[in-house]
Amino acid sequence: MPLFSQNCRIERLSTTQMFFAQHPHIKDSAREFHAKAPVSVDTRCLLYVQQRECATTTPADNSVSVLGSDDATTCHLVVLRHTGSGATCLAHCDGSNTWSEVSLIVKSVNHLSSQASEGRLELHLIGGFDDDRKLSQQLSLRLLAAFQKQKEDIHLVTCCITELNDVVTDGVHRPIVYGIGVNVKTGEVFPASFPIREPAENLRSARTFTGGQMIEIYDSSKETVKIGPCNWPPNSDIAFWLSQDNDTILQFLSTSPLAEPPHFVKHIKSTIKFILEHPNCDGLFPGGQPQLFQRTDKGDWERVAQQ
Repeated sequence: MPLFSQNCRIERLSTTQMFFAQHPHIKDSAREFHAKAPVSVDTRCLLYVQQRECATTTPADNSVSVLGSDDATTCHLVVLRHTGSGATCLAHCDGSNTWSEVSLIVKSVNHLSSQASEGRLELHLIGGFDDDRKLSQQLSLRLLAAFQKQKEDIHLVTCCITELNDVVTDGVHRPIVYGIGVNVKTGEVFPASFPIREPAENLRSARTFTGGQMIEIYDSSKETVKIGPCNWPPNSDIAFWLSQDNDTILQFLSTSPLAEPPHFVKHIKSTIKFILEHPNCDGLFPGGQPQLFQRTDKGDWERVAQQ
């Protein structure tokens, strides 16, 4: 079924420039969106979504009020919400397998909206910038095309992507908005930053770094974060990167070396150290079972035994 913007059907396009020219109101709404000051989200109500992850929940959730993700340069942050059920999914897409990722996002929201008698699917796309390799534009077009191929009508509400999320500072193109949050109670989507990225930040980063594909990390019926089981082959060669300077790591391990946030290299080295400390994943997932986390009374994520 078609993808709509202000009830006008969006046709498949070959460039983002053509898309924005045919729907000029999108530029205005993008300017309004990135003009908002980023919100520092209270971690006691937050579920953080990393790259190649998605999470879906509803307003009835007692553990999660905000889904959030950041550190998106060429990556795109995708929010899909059903206005009847309030079911909301946030995904951090990097273009690794866009078609299957979009299908997963739609399926997860539909699953939690099966009892809704009315409402529509609303889409918010944020991320990318005018990078030299045009990776952002390619991902923007693939996401739009993938949502157009879904059987449901989907209404594009926020579109702050690629050229519309670009700023030039000291001659260097960068994203204006690197991170977003979505309030699952109200549906509000807003620029955001996050002081922590728990639970199991290094484990989740290691899964993606070693080639893991998009997974859904949250079971809203149990209000439980589920990670793994996953595995990676022993690879002592990656220790090489720990001795390299920041510029080398940025050049070879980033899709956008000049646009990365300041903590990128620290994050990469922390992930590599974790992989080297756990060459065999059996100890991370005893009995081949995933790691489970639930919210404590203090608002932290605490690992729990298998249910």
